[in-house]
Amino acid sequence: MDESTAWHDEVMERREGFENQRLCVVPRPLVAEALGRPVTRRLVVTDAGYFPYAEGHLRVRPAGAPEAIVILCVAGSGWVELAGERVRVSSSTVALIPPHTPHSYGADQASPWTIWWCHLRGSDLGDLWEVAEASTARPVISLRAADRATALLDEIVTSLERDQSPARLLATAGVAWRLMTQLAVDRRLPEQGEPLERAMRYLEERVDGGIRVSELARLVGVSTSHLGALFRDATGGGVLAYHTALKMARARRLLDTTELQVGEIGREIGYGDPFYFSRQFSRVHGVSPSDYRMQRKG
Repeated sequence: MDESTAWHDEVMERREGFENQRLCVVPRPLVAEALGRPVTRRLVVTDAGYFPYAEGHLRVRPAGAPEAIVILCVAGSGWVELAGERVRVSSSTVALIPPHTPHSYGADQASPWTIWWCHLRGSDLGDLWEVAEASTARPVISLRAADRATALLDEIVTSLERDQSPARLLATAGVAWRLMTQLAVDRRLPEQGEPLERAMRYLEERVDGGIRVSELARLVGVSTSHLGALFRDATGGGVLAYHTALKMARARRLLDTTELQVGEIGREIGYGDPFYFSRQFSRVHGVSPSDYRMQRKG
C-alpha cells in the first residue's frame, strides 16, 4: 500500500466546513441552461470557493469530475494526485485538474493550504487547457503574479454569491477566461533568474544595439542551441526575432509620440543606415515608417 492509499484509508474525506470559508455551487439545471446559451456554452463556472487554513481538507474522486478544476494555493501547502503521481502544491502555485480524470487532493497536515478554487465546463475548455500546457504530467503552474489570479477568483466567488442569473454566469465566464489566459501566460513566461528571463531582460536593455546570440548564451549559462529552443518555446521565434520585435515596438512608440525623423528613429534603435531601418520596418509592418506615422490610430 503506497503513501497516498494509506492516507485515503486513514482519513475521512473533508470536502468543506472550514471557518470563514466561502462556497458557491450553481444548481445543475442552471448549468445545463448556461451550456445551451451563446458564450456560456463555451465556458461556465459551475462551482467556486475560498477555503482558508483548510485543515484536514481531502477530496478523492476515483472517476474524476465532469468539470475541470482550478486550485490556487495562496498560503500553506497541499498536494494533487493524478495518474498515480502526487505533486506538491505550495503558495503562489495553481493546480489544474482536467475533467473526467481520476484524482485526489488535500491539504498538508503540518501546514494546511489556503486555497481559492473554481470548477469549469464548456466547449472551449480543451483549447484553454492546451494553451496553459496543462497535463497530468505537469498539473502545477508557478505563478509570476499570484495576486492577479487571486483577484480574479475573488471576483468570481463574489459575483456568484450575489446571484446565479444568466447575466451573472455570463460575467463570471468572462472572468474565468481572463483567469485561464493569465495562467497560460505564467506557464509560458520564465521565472525571475532563469536563463530565458535573464536573456530577455538583457535584450530589453539593449534595444539600441546589436547582439551576438553565442555571447548572450554564454552570459546566461546555456548553449546557443538551447537558448534558441527556449526562445522558440516562449515566443514562437528565435533570439534575433525577439530582439527585432523589441526594436520595432520602440520604433512604433517613437513614430507615434515624437517628431523625430525616420533616420533618427532608426539610430535610436541601433540601425545606422536609415534605408536598412525602413526595409526592416516595412518587412515587419507591411508599410514604411512614414506611412505608418500617417495612419490614423486609436
